[in-house]
Amino acid sequence: MASDKDPARVAAGLKASIHNPNVSLEAKERAAEKLEAMDDAVGLPSDAPETNRVLGGYKATLANSHTSPEAKAHAREILEAAGYTFDKGHDVSDEEHETRVLAGYKAALHNPRVSLEAKEHAKQVLEEHGAL
Repeated sequence: MASDKDPARVAAGLKASIHNPNVSLEAKERAAEKLEAMDDAVGLPSDAPETNRVLGGYKATLANSHTSPEAKAHAREILEAAGYTFDKGHDVSDEEHETRVLAGYKAALHNPRVSLEAKEHAKQVLEEHGAL
């Protein structure tokens, strides 16, 4: 799903697919799963821990080299429906973008909710960029 699509209209299309007698059972099930995922992704306040964990799982799917292209496409759709973008803004310089990325890794080091493995990865990236 492209980021310029209205999530409400996408949801309406999925609901229509579910109720259309000319749509296969398999397609109806996929539509129901996508609709449920969209509801989960955007139904709770953005600061809700459950939503953050769900969206974090979809982000991890995009980064996992063992994930199928279909699963990655689905994860991208869900994240885009939740308002995430994947490209840096046109008004953000490469230097500013890198600064923001490294700041995120630094924040991970101090976040008690971040796993030890993720903290190790953050530390490794920061060391590689001379930011530690």
